[in-house]
Amino acid sequence: MAYIQHGHRDDRRGGRVERRDRAAGPRRGDFPGGRYRGIRAAACPDPGVTRLRVGVLVSGRGSNLQALIEAMKDPLYPARVVVVCANRDCAALELANKAGISHAIFRLAEYPDRKGRDLAMARKLRLHGVELVVCAGYDAILERGFTREFAGRIINIHPSLLPQFAGTMDGVAMALEARVAETGCTVHVVTKDVDAGPILAQRRVEVRPDDTVETLRERIQAEEHKLLPMVVKQIAGQALPLTV
Repeated sequence: MAYIQHGHRDDRRGGRVERRDRAAGPRRGDFPGGRYRGIRAAACPDPGVTRLRVGVLVSGRGSNLQALIEAMKDPLYPARVVVVCANRDCAALELANKAGISHAIFRLAEYPDRKGRDLAMARKLRLHGVELVVCAGYDAILERGFTREFAGRIINIHPSLLPQFAGTMDGVAMALEARVAETGCTVHVVTKDVDAGPILAQRRVEVRPDDTVETLRERIQAEEHKLLPMVVKQIAGQALPLTV
């Protein structure tokens, strides 16, 4: 069960991985301190439905990205992943490639610093007219200029019932170590403070006496794969307002 708290141009080369977004330093208009405006919705097979343009940030296997890709197969699903950005080579990029979604790698070593990398990533998202940024297993902290530019339009899925076990990628192991009776997953708005933004929705998962990190993670991820597409759908339909 979910616990809800209410508070361009396409790249025609499709699935090719692009590496041409290296930052040469900040440019006029980068990270202006306000939300990016003037984006039109993506085309939808049903003329009565407009689709929210979603950019997904990934670092790993991409199981939550795949959950969104599966949801998109419904012609009435009101959101569409238009670009995937990764901070390293990872399996999630192969999922994007198979789905024909434009994707790019932004390796930190290829930029002067984290700000330069995030500037380049923000430009990529703007190029695709992204209206909502989804962090789906993205393991890098976003630079403050990035969170300001997309303020109120970045969400993250975290493997715990926030505020428990915030600020770590090891929430599953920490739940076992703490011997809690239940844990789960949370979708929240990303702000400048890590895992501290407004909570949008949660799903609870019982911790069993014989659980290992692997078995508990598997059940939490099964709930994540239901929760994230549901929240994106509600945001697209304006049933779940985003606040910061």
